[in-house]
Amino acid sequence: MSNSILQVEAYDSEVARIVQDVLSTMTDYPVAPGAAPYTPHAGRVTCSVYFAGVWNGAVLIDCSLAMAFAFTSRLMGIPKPVQVDNDVFDALGELANMVGGNLKPVLPRGVSLSIPSVVEGSHYSLHVCGANRNKRMAFDGPDGPFWVTLVETEDQCA
Repeated sequence: MSNSILQVEAYDSEVARIVQDVLSTMTDYPVAPGAAPYTPHAGRVTCSVYFAGVWNGAVLIDCSLAMAFAFTSRLMGIPKPVQVDNDVFDALGELANMVGGNLKPVLPRGVSLSIPSVVEGSHYSLHVCGANRNKRMAFDGPDGPFWVTLVETEDQCA
């Protein structure tokens, strides 16, 4: 069990600010907090980074392929990809890393950040081991909604 309990809802404004700042600064992509309900959909990408130490958890970004292609184009200064490739994986991993890296100073001291991971497909479920508290926030951008989830974990998977 972690010795520092985070009430994930208390970090809504920080998560929203960080996501908006990272996307505005790094991609010139305007986003704002939204209200779209989360519905897993075909053709999506989820990127994540994990926190370990005195507090354990993860931040996940889930978006459509169109959104992933727009992020990739803007972050890397290349034409929009038409299929998922290494550029898309690298760009989305970097976005997760930047959001997680900017969130790290807000979390309890003594937290380390993992390398990013990216999952793409039509029918998948990403399970964060030991998750017991999470907060999913919707954001709206020119290419539609996307979601950012902050997860706190207590136990490791057996």
